[in-house]
Amino acid sequence: MASRKTTQTMKPATAAKKLNVYLPATPAEFQQGVVTRDELNALQADPPEWLQELRRDGPHPRQIVAARLGVSIGGLARAGLTDPLTTEQIKELKDEMPEWLQQERATQAEVRKEAARLKASARVKENAERAKS
Repeated sequence: MASRKTTQTMKPATAAKKLNVYLPATPAEFQQGVVTRDELNALQADPPEWLQELRRDGPHPRQIVAARLGVSIGGLARAGLTDPLTTEQIKELKDEMPEWLQQERATQAEVRKEAARLKASARVKENAERAKS
């Protein structure tokens, strides 16, 4: 008995997350429908004008705002930034470089430094274990 291949679909929120865009800023037809895997792949391969514009100008979801500012999502929350920001607003924040942003960037740098140290330490330990065998 041959099995039928079903089309994989996802909610618009999931598709928006995979496309790195803020769902409420997407067109109504995108928000109200379901997105198939093929449609998502097509949007990623050849983004329409609305998607290109959203990626370029925003508003951007928190994870994109945090990445562009070089801070964590928690750092945004500590600073009271819970709303999506446009590219222009992100640029203004970078230009102003408020104290909270400097502090959160320093914290993020320390977190990355510690993660790299732990990864290197684990590699050394792994190599030592292999040498024993």
